[in-house]
Parts: sequence; C-alpha cells; structure tokens
Amino acid sequence: MKKTNFDHYLEEQLQDPAFAARFERAGEAWDVALQIAALRQQAGLSQKDLAKLLKTSQQQISRLESPGYEGHSLSTLRRVAEALHARIRVVFEPVEGKSKMRVAESSPSYRSKRSVADRT
Repeated sequence: MKKTNFDHYLEEQLQDPAFAARFERAGEAWDVALQIAALRQQAGLSQKDLAKLLKTSQQQISRLESPGYEGHSLSTLRRVAEALHARIRVVFEPVEGKSKMRVAESSPSYRSKRSVADRT
C-alpha cells in the first residue's frame, strides 16, 4: 500500500522524542476510553445507566469515554470495572533499550506466587 502524505508527515514528526511521547500518551488514553465504552455497551448500559451505578453524572462517563481525556484515576477505573464486572490490569512495559526492569518480578504471575508474609 502506498504511503500517504500524512504517513510521511507522521514518520517525520515521530522522530521528535517530545512528539513521540505525546503521541504514545494519546494512544493510551484512546485505549482506555474505547475499553470503557465497549464494556459499557456490551453490558447493555447507556452512559446515564452507568452514571447511576457509579453515583456520578452522565457527563463524567462521557468524559471517561473521551479519547482526549487523560484524568483517569485508578480509583475511578476500579469503580467502573466493578460496575461493569471487569477487572483492571496495568502492565508496565520496558522501553526497548531504556529500562533495566526485570519484567518477571513485576508480573502478576510472580506477584501471586509470593506469600502474604513476603508482601509486608
């Protein structure tokens, strides 16, 4: 498939680390918004219905489902997940060539194998 002018423009812009970081954050916010909207729709709920369950406004649900919104708190996401019978999974992925994080020790499977005594 032939690249468009926009494809060339985007490739050029992504060479700028600041732009690339903003672009990545926008993609993350978009993913969260789409997941909330999809789960809500699969549950057969309107934004107003979900708002009632969460004791908030329809406008707040609309904001959470907006791709441009970046103010999702973990506590709000937990409430949304609970209302939609879902769970949250946060995954930190090492940036290639940048992180020295040992992924195996930070993964949920590693965490679940540790005893309660190890966590205190």
